[in-house]
Amino acid sequence: MSEERFEQLVGEALDEVPDELWEQFDNVVVLIEDRHEDEPDLLGIYEGIPLTEREEYAGAMPDVIRVFRLALCDFCEDEQHLVDEVYVTVVHEFAHHLGIDDDRLHELGWA
Repeated sequence: MSEERFEQLVGEALDEVPDELWEQFDNVVVLIEDRHEDEPDLLGIYEGIPLTEREEYAGAMPDVIRVFRLALCDFCEDEQHLVDEVYVTVVHEFAHHLGIDDDRLHELGWA
């Protein structure tokens, strides 16, 4: 899949995030990369300070959500699977930004 089409899928996934969640996001950027350097099969990662742990946060660099294009393409069987998995990955990483851990995400079916 081309980089442009994948960027479109990530944009569409971001557009589907409910407004009430968007209102909570603060100082976070989404980046698309080919693969995680140390874990090439990783689909996405959140790097930052979750909202639930921020105290003296003024002036901090933005949190980063990285979505890994080639890992997701390798993981998925077809384009519809990829569309679904990109959305799940975006929601999963934004949930970490909100302070939701992996155990809770498993309970909610987002892991």
